[in-house]
Amino acid sequence: MKEVTVKGLNICYNDEGEGKCVLLLHGWGANKESLNPIFNALKGTFRVIVPDIPGFGASDEPAAPWDAKDYADFLGEFIKALDIVPFAALGHSNGGRILIKASGFFSPEKLILMDSAGIKKKHGPVYYAKVYSYKLGKKILKLPLLNKTGLYEKLVKNAGSDDYKNSSPVMRATMSRLLSEDLTHMLSGIKSETLLIWGSLDTATPIADGRKMERLIKGSGLVEIAGGGHFSYLDNPGKAIGAINYFLAH
Repeated sequence: MKEVTVKGLNICYNDEGEGKCVLLLHGWGANKESLNPIFNALKGTFRVIVPDIPGFGASDEPAAPWDAKDYADFLGEFIKALDIVPFAALGHSNGGRILIKASGFFSPEKLILMDSAGIKKKHGPVYYAKVYSYKLGKKILKLPLLNKTGLYEKLVKNAGSDDYKNSSPVMRATMSRLLSEDLTHMLSGIKSETLLIWGSLDTATPIADGRKMERLIKGSGLVEIAGGGHFSYLDNPGKAIGAINYFLAH
């Protein structure tokens, strides 16, 4: 694990492999290790960088609530601090939201949005805390290498509204700000070649959102993971990673 200071915050990240740079961004309530299946699959071909975004994992929490623009600004400064030019960027859930918000200044050659947030929903933050934390904990604990660490036991134990209530006031307010903004209007402005990967049974960011993004992002393509939920890349890692590898290679 490496560390860098960005926007006055200590940011922890993993950086392995050589070649073109692929940047991975995890979702809400997760951390860089939640993307290990993808990280490990790509690092033999690419230089892969995955940070704990501010407020999660081992990275510092913002001093005040952030919105999508704050996270997009963080992304720009993180890239500058590491002096990298990502060939591709992948975002799951809230990580996808950050990449969409940053699309005005950040246009990697390849963009992958997995079960991405960004289209405003009617549910409130407590609902999403329940969906994100419970489903993440349940799926991650099935991974052999992570199951031994116990990193996600708290997520399972405190899944739902309790997890939301136990979050700091800053992160609760941050979640509310993120959920209140609709980024639909930004989708048509995305210039990167884009792959969408979605679980057909996703209840947090439903497949209808993926189909809408496919319509609005010019030239994009959608891969549906049959029977997959919000963490579709964990439900069917073979199909998800196969699609990612094919997309990056062509």
